[in-house]
Amino acid sequence: MQKIYNTKLQKKVKLCSLTPKKIKIYVCGVTVYNDCHIGHARTYVAFDTIIRFLEYSGYEVEYVRNITDIDDKIIKQALVENVDFTEITQRYIQSMQEDFALLGLQAPTHEPLATDYVPQMISLIEKLIASKHAYVAQNNDVYYSVASFANYGQLTHQSLQDFMAGQRVQVSSVKKAAEDFVLWKHAKPNEPSWDSPWGPGRPGWHIECSAMAGDILGETFDIHGGGFDLICPHHENECAQSEAISKKPLANLWMHSGFLNINKEKMAKSIGNFITIKQVLSKTNPQVLRFLLLSGHYRSQLEYSDALLANAKNSMDRLYQALRNLNLDTPVATCNTAKAYQSQFIQAMHDDFNTPKAIAVLFEIAKHINSLKESDLPEASSFGALLLELAHSLGLMNITAKQYFTADVDIAKIENLMLARTKARAQKDWQQSDFIRQQLAELGVLAEDKNGSSSWRKK
Repeated sequence: MQKIYNTKLQKKVKLCSLTPKKIKIYVCGVTVYNDCHIGHARTYVAFDTIIRFLEYSGYEVEYVRNITDIDDKIIKQALVENVDFTEITQRYIQSMQEDFALLGLQAPTHEPLATDYVPQMISLIEKLIASKHAYVAQNNDVYYSVASFANYGQLTHQSLQDFMAGQRVQVSSVKKAAEDFVLWKHAKPNEPSWDSPWGPGRPGWHIECSAMAGDILGETFDIHGGGFDLICPHHENECAQSEAISKKPLANLWMHSGFLNINKEKMAKSIGNFITIKQVLSKTNPQVLRFLLLSGHYRSQLEYSDALLANAKNSMDRLYQALRNLNLDTPVATCNTAKAYQSQFIQAMHDDFNTPKAIAVLFEIAKHINSLKESDLPEASSFGALLLELAHSLGLMNITAKQYFTADVDIAKIENLMLARTKARAQKDWQQSDFIRQQLAELGVLAEDKNGSSSWRKK
């Protein structure tokens, strides 16, 4: 029984899909005006893992992750560089896809661009105006009237008065109420625009997700997700827009991932602790970063630091070390011990995708493999196959042990040094052997001698 914490209900609930064994999920995507940061990685690795495990559990998943390719920040960056806004978006869409592929993220079923759905946004805005949930301001901006939607605050569990207290709301003389938010912005000089019944302009941020989710997944779908910071106001506004027209819940279940802190501070450009995915992957294997991001529960705050990244690397080394010298084409172990491990893993993931507990089971399996290696290598191999099966459901260990331990090294050079060292050892030239070992160490490689043979791995 899969249980998931529902932000809207503030409790764990049983997953009951609208269609048996099928899940429709929408996760708010990236605004593409810069390289993705590790906060993005935290959110999208979390939802990629959730989707992978649902598929492992037998669900067919239809996954939508949009791309916001028109926004104030994009326009500002285009003006700074004096280029068309599409040059900015195309550059950073490619950058995002490169980062996500390295992190092992599966491609979503649909990855719609906001600019491809402007007609659907205009249609939805027209319906909101006709139903008195939106109005055209004197400057031809269109605003949503928050007071018109009685259920506003259902995700934040606040009344409109409580919701507005302390909020930074843009002051505008054309709005009827301070809390109203923009659906359509009239065209300004040197900005991209689209024709509409209210004149040239462009959509606001919130309307795009309502239009894309509704068009692709329908009026109500199973799961809507995103980072914790999107609950207020983005997801609250999505509910208001979509449900005002459909009179139905936008999603049966709302999921949100926690914040990522860097060196015990919330990540932010303003305090200089903003780190891109590319910066982290320039110094570590993508599997290590993914492991770090899964080492905390997806709803909890997660710390990032170089020390914690090093700990994650040590952990991945241990898991991969257990697979060395195994025949992983062996069928997965099915004995009672293996079934117990698999049951513990599944129970952990059934409890709101508790990856820390699930990962702990992986280490128990690795420990069991190491205990079998000397006495029963075929049995150890069958548990190695089990370890891989379960790790793959988290998107971990998707490269071989050899690939992991030899990444970013000159394999030909190292193999030549190892041959020379083997020759020196055969001739009992221990001084030369030690000298070559030191050369290997300077290349970041550890030479290991066991049972009369030699092997190597990255330190």
